[in-house]
Amino acid sequence: MKNCSKVFVFGFLSFFLICISAAFAEDQGFATKPVRKNGEKWRIGYYQGGAYIDYLRYTESTIKGLMELGWIKSEELPPRQGERIKPLWDWLSGDAESEYIEFVGDAFYTAEWDQEKRQEAAAGVIKRLKDPNDLDMVLALGTWAGQDLANDRHQTPVIVISASDPVGSGIIKSARDSGFGHVHARVDPNRYYRQIRIFSDIIGFSRLGVAYEDSQAGRTYAALGDIERASKDTGFEISTCHTLGDIPDQEKANASVIKCYKELAQNSDAVYVTVQSGVNSQTLPELVKIFNSHNIPTFSQAGSQEVKAGILLSIAQADYKYAGQFWAETIAEVFNGARPGQLPQVFEEPPNIAINLKTAEEIGFNPPVDVLGAADRIFQTIEKP
Repeated sequence: MKNCSKVFVFGFLSFFLICISAAFAEDQGFATKPVRKNGEKWRIGYYQGGAYIDYLRYTESTIKGLMELGWIKSEELPPRQGERIKPLWDWLSGDAESEYIEFVGDAFYTAEWDQEKRQEAAAGVIKRLKDPNDLDMVLALGTWAGQDLANDRHQTPVIVISASDPVGSGIIKSARDSGFGHVHARVDPNRYYRQIRIFSDIIGFSRLGVAYEDSQAGRTYAALGDIERASKDTGFEISTCHTLGDIPDQEKANASVIKCYKELAQNSDAVYVTVQSGVNSQTLPELVKIFNSHNIPTFSQAGSQEVKAGILLSIAQADYKYAGQFWAETIAEVFNGARPGQLPQVFEEPPNIAINLKTAEEIGFNPPVDVLGAADRIFQTIEKP
């Protein structure tokens, strides 16, 4: 543990809180109060690349944010059914009570992580946005959906949610300018770089293992550019292994991730567990066993839910609450007259440093007092995801 870790970690926390205050203060131009569209409800559609747990979590948090703002009647959301969002959408379109918003039942589109189905789904959404043009907004979950709807083939407001790097993947022009008046994508330009720097500062590794799909999308999801920048700045080397990512065959994706992390556990002294479809509730228990049996410190790119399942560390969303509030306010502002491209896109969530003490015990890592003091979430056991 380096001597500067306490200053580094707590300094980041203070910096983030300042950024959060600035982000909220910046956007004061449009109201968020519930309003109807000329006496009718606003109609919202949904498009995703495929089922993914973060899409579900972010959608839930956005709905809760809309409830807090009064757009939807506050009530408990239905129980999750794995990573699938369709059951939640069915509840929203059929059972959620709102005088202002209609979640359109037949406006749920998914590519199911299949390139051919992606083309069909994207074409279907855009055709609908042009004729009959019966949607007032589309929530685009993930990089695929954002890429498919960030264009001039339609003018319907699109709110891109949970895209790993909307600038790098070409969804928007820059953090300050989406490039399209009808498109909005939340950006946190240095989020993953900060994660890796803090991980490096706490552990002091010399070789970091990273598994990702060797494609433009896979490199974007894994934040490879941020990893390489942190490597140059801190001096650690990178061990890589290529997986299968956005494919319809989930078993193959899972197997490729397990294979890669077995290899990386042999030639790395720390591992950055990146976001990809093969890292999920099915594979996490086995991945944790692989890492812990080799005494490998790990950091979850995705967040504290994976720390709860046995990954050692993460800097994560506070129950996704702040991001949900941000997107709920963005939706509300659009329905109050803003164009998506007018609204701020930069939003850095307050960090939740999470640590799993059972994992720390199993790998022989003794967390310094300053790290424990900076931790917002401390898990004492390894729980099934």
